[in-house]
Amino acid sequence: MTDRPLRLGTRRSPLAMAQAEEARDRLCAAHPGLSVEIVPVLASGDKIQDRPLAEIGGKALWTKELDAWLLAGEIDFAVHSAKDVETLRPPAIAIAAVLPRADVRDVLIGVDSLEALPPGARIGTSAPRRAAQALHFRPDCRIVSFRGNVATRLGKLAAGEADATLLAAAGLERLGQSEVGVALDPQVWLPAPGQGCIAIECRANDAATAGLLAAIDDGTSHVALLAERALLAALGGNCHSPIAALTEAREGELALHAALFSPDGAERVAATLHFPVADLAGPAELARLLLDQASPNIRQHFEGPSI
Repeated sequence: MTDRPLRLGTRRSPLAMAQAEEARDRLCAAHPGLSVEIVPVLASGDKIQDRPLAEIGGKALWTKELDAWLLAGEIDFAVHSAKDVETLRPPAIAIAAVLPRADVRDVLIGVDSLEALPPGARIGTSAPRRAAQALHFRPDCRIVSFRGNVATRLGKLAAGEADATLLAAAGLERLGQSEVGVALDPQVWLPAPGQGCIAIECRANDAATAGLLAAIDDGTSHVALLAERALLAALGGNCHSPIAALTEAREGELALHAALFSPDGAERVAATLHFPVADLAGPAELARLLLDQASPNIRQHFEGPSI
């Protein structure tokens, strides 16, 4: 046990704070007597609300301030929505724990189903995956850019800036809004890699903090997240690359489902691969299968630096 409170870094958004509080509560329950201080930061991604992240720096805008604090020793560990963490991380930072994965599904808000959208409806999202999937199922619809936290996006929808939008079920649940919208079947509408996972990072050389965090690590969620992140790395995409993926664990085996889209949703390739949990080459094999099937229109978005 430490002789001072552990400092937990997080973004200031309501959802990020809820995730930090969950991590703190789980850690303190696992180590009675441990004190944890939550240290919030205003991330670049929260400061800039008028443009899609892919246009202004990508997922690093969610992590760079916390990374700097962590590496400078100003915080001891940081909590992130795993789907917002870029694939290539600084070698001095490690994912020490993953909390039990919450609901992986996307929630459609504004209508009861994609089929119920009127012709030419506006769907509000800034996520390339959601945009491409929506256009794949409803090519007649139009995508309008939606940025901001959950409350901001729901406010934009209520103000009539779009006819429907999409949010993560896990985020809504953590904010006490699980009654909002209609959850989409994840076997049909695959989520983002890492969706529903809370990742906890610490310095790679901080064995003491890593040891404390190990007590709240959910092994099944952790291996699923690592598989999905390994798939991202093997695909070599960028922040404009529409990819959906989901891992299911089954008695020592992982089933990794993934789909790649063209940005306009017109083209889709999908595949599933089963491999042993310890098989680190499985995600790379699935990436090869997907890229072998993909047309040039899809492949051109999966051959750049890893996201």
